[in-house]
Amino acid sequence: MQPDRIIALRRQFHAHAEPGFLEYRTASVILAELRSRDIPVTTGAGAIDVARIALPPTQAEQDEWGRRAVEAGTPADDVAYFRQHGTAIIAELQGNRPGPTWGLRVDIDALPVEEESADDHAPAAGGYRSVTPYMHACGHDGHAAIGLALADRLHDGDFPGRVRILFQPAEEGVRGAQPMIDAGVTRGVDRMLAVHLGGNLPTGSVVGGVTDAMATTKWTARFEGEASHAAAAPELGRHALAAAAQATLAILGLTRFAAADTRVNVGTFHADGSANIIPAVATITYETRSTSNDVLDDLNRRAEAVVQGAAQMYGVTVISKTYGSAAVSQPDDDLLEGLARAADNVPAVTTFTPKGASGGGSDDAHLLIRAVQEAGGLGTYVFVGASNPAPHHHRRFDVDENAIVIAVDLLENLFRS
Repeated sequence: MQPDRIIALRRQFHAHAEPGFLEYRTASVILAELRSRDIPVTTGAGAIDVARIALPPTQAEQDEWGRRAVEAGTPADDVAYFRQHGTAIIAELQGNRPGPTWGLRVDIDALPVEEESADDHAPAAGGYRSVTPYMHACGHDGHAAIGLALADRLHDGDFPGRVRILFQPAEEGVRGAQPMIDAGVTRGVDRMLAVHLGGNLPTGSVVGGVTDAMATTKWTARFEGEASHAAAAPELGRHALAAAAQATLAILGLTRFAAADTRVNVGTFHADGSANIIPAVATITYETRSTSNDVLDDLNRRAEAVVQGAAQMYGVTVISKTYGSAAVSQPDDDLLEGLARAADNVPAVTTFTPKGASGGGSDDAHLLIRAVQEAGGLGTYVFVGASNPAPHHHRRFDVDENAIVIAVDLLENLFRS
């Protein structure tokens, strides 16, 4: 696949950004591109266990994004299929000689960010600004294009082993990787990679293995009490909002750890009722993060304890559950050496750093990497600089499209070596 086609695909994905597990148009385009080249694909139960999706989209959300996809030209049959069977897609390419099985994760979802409309923002000036309420503010449009370009180039079979490209939904919120693992997508993979554009790095720079990713858990806690008149009979009520507020303050006040860096945040808070009613229901969502998997486990136990304690304090019940997670993984030196050799064969790569920091974000691709490493394989998380003009998740985020081509060239060299 030539650079102009790679960039055209990226712009198509960018213009029609979609939320996690609702990437109906995106998945349809990916599937059509792969099938047009007779590349073997796996969808449905072989790609994702939809029964294991935590916090799946509501019926209303599926209806809304299904309608948007059809209005944008997506076949209605495709939308119906992806609604039932999930939006994960796997392309598997067989080489013409013995070698390892590679896995490559590319994510495909977008963020609830309204994209910049000013003329100095390249997508707005170029006519491919997102037409939906979502935006590819983290480069996943480029990642999807990288996956398709590699599938196209490797379709000739002139490489050792095989390459399995995982088009993953719902990386944002770290919800998509685990149900794909539950479907068995890492079985038989010897070397697992994830690729990410940006990282506030200049175009031409490559970090072979990210070392500072944070493990994370995403939580919901629903407090259920008893409504009552706030003035006439407050003693008969059970104040769910107060319990949720107490839990919020306690979570934000959790102690730091000497052994690792940690983060906590309460991101949403909703309660029912009005000023003269003791609120019966309140819900919070929160997250925990750490640079250590073990410390995260301890932090999660403490967070759950304060949530339960707040409920007990106010005489309410609480249902607490996780809906997303990511782990910490570390790169394997053998893969970094192979990436260094591949980078030497890509003239546009001006700087190769074997190991480096990414700014401390989280990504559930590390669950895929760890699953392969724990089975005896190798893994790494690769960053490709893209001179992003604004931070990730910002309305002005963008990537230098030359970086997309660099990533394709780099990975093609790696897989063919």
